[in-house]
Amino acid sequence: MAESVFIETTIPNYHVARRSRDIVQAARQELTIDWWESRRRAYDLYTSQPVLDEVARGEQEMATARLELLKDVPLLAINEAVVSLAESLIHKGIIPEKAGEDALHISCASVHQMGYLLTWNCRHIANPHIQRRIRAALGAYGYDTPIICTPEEFLENE
Repeated sequence: MAESVFIETTIPNYHVARRSRDIVQAARQELTIDWWESRRRAYDLYTSQPVLDEVARGEQEMATARLELLKDVPLLAINEAVVSLAESLIHKGIIPEKAGEDALHISCASVHQMGYLLTWNCRHIANPHIQRRIRAALGAYGYDTPIICTPEEFLENE
């Protein structure tokens, strides 16, 4: 059985976005495409309805392309445990209330025992200062934290 990866919203966003002139953004787009095209089949990918809801927003053509990218990725349930854990991350001030969907992504990946959470969200998810607090909070509820990483980190040792 392959390792499991939760695909967060920023992955299809970067994959489908028009090429940026900003070199950092452009590099992230290329790394995302490279990981998606060359490595995703080595893993069991999962996502959730909140991710689909997020990628469906915005310009219709781009939203359709993002949804198409995720069409065969199984959805994990947003159950009471996921919602409760997300609310706890917000209540403890680890994730700001305005970033509630980010708390859902983290909680969903944790409750469903994903090995990895793949993201470019370095503000609220792939942030080492916040990750320490996330690990402590999830651990207090008996959950393991998936390895939170970017496509760049996933490709580094290959």
